[in-house]
Amino acid sequence: MTQDVYIYDAIRTPRGKGRKDGALHEVTSLRLSAQTLNALKERNNLEGHAVEDVIWGNVTQVMEQGGCLARSAVLASDLDERIPGLAINRFCASGMEAVNLAANQVKGGAGNGYIAGGVEMMGRVAMGADGAAIAVDPTLAMEKYFVPQGISADIIATEFGFTRDEADQLAMQSQQRAARAWEEGRFDKSVITVRDQNGLAILDRDEYMRPQTDMQSLGGLNPAFQQMGEVMPGFDKVALMKYPHLERIDHIHHAGNSSGIVDGAAAVLIGNKEFGEQHGLKPRARIRATAKIGTDPTIMLTGPVPVTEKILKDNGMTIGDIDLFEVNEAFAAVVLRFMQAFDVDDSKVNVNGGGIAMGHPLGATGAMIIGILLDEMERADKEVGLATLCIASGMGAATIIERV
Repeated sequence: MTQDVYIYDAIRTPRGKGRKDGALHEVTSLRLSAQTLNALKERNNLEGHAVEDVIWGNVTQVMEQGGCLARSAVLASDLDERIPGLAINRFCASGMEAVNLAANQVKGGAGNGYIAGGVEMMGRVAMGADGAAIAVDPTLAMEKYFVPQGISADIIATEFGFTRDEADQLAMQSQQRAARAWEEGRFDKSVITVRDQNGLAILDRDEYMRPQTDMQSLGGLNPAFQQMGEVMPGFDKVALMKYPHLERIDHIHHAGNSSGIVDGAAAVLIGNKEFGEQHGLKPRARIRATAKIGTDPTIMLTGPVPVTEKILKDNGMTIGDIDLFEVNEAFAAVVLRFMQAFDVDDSKVNVNGGGIAMGHPLGATGAMIIGILLDEMERADKEVGLATLCIASGMGAATIIERV
């Protein structure tokens, strides 16, 4: 018999700039994960062998982020050492996949409660440092027409007719919405303060935002992927071999309308009814459905559309049943395509800004947007929300939650 699965809590760190002058640069992936786990433990009075497992997503699983970081984080935290840890990687959806995996374990009766989430210290462990086969093994990369994600985003813009102005407009809106969300305290419930080893606060709000962004400042930025597309190594030619119906690739994405490179972590506390009763916790939402799908690996970032179609169909729902959407802003064209495909009004999508304004800490983002969605559903008194991400090498993931 399947059980209902509830979200009891969701927290995240603020996102620090993912570079040497970023506020979190001196904090290791291990320490940031442990602080996040400790905050969740403390807020919910989790004593002893409270949860079945900690499922922790992170994308670049080398160096300090390697070696089953999930278990290391449990040992570095105040959690009971009898709680194990599972490190998982579904690229940009790792944090969401951790939550979905935990939810489905509870649903199937494999334990009453889980902590799920993820981390990525992009300023400390560089993207691509793991030498992923999809990018570097020519037997796979050439056969599957591999191109970097920025080129994929530009292919989406070309294929579906999005202009640079539309992308910049979405980026400016993301900045404005994120600034308003912080001003109005919309993230107060979930954002924890990151402290150094002396207990001093080092970051208490998202650091990457540029609220003064306008169309003029965005207009002055050069396309970020034009050089690698047109000159060396010439990825546009690879794309045009795969999609000969396109005459050329329009390079509309740049640093201002693509997601920011940041550091951050997030955790979600998940359990069945019994878990809540045992720990004296009140459920905030039910995880109604989860889904994942594989998609074309060259255009790569279109996954939110087919995975949303799949999750709705599998659960007898329509797009009209969803009150709010969180669609990860990996690149502007990803969100524009989602809204175009479903004819969704932008007043329901990423209402508190997204990855363009606040950054996209790869392994953590999926868990972050589930928490952000839940907070906003409570604030705006909405019933049903859907969170989804595009994923490197062509996949999509989605989660539907409903308030209880």
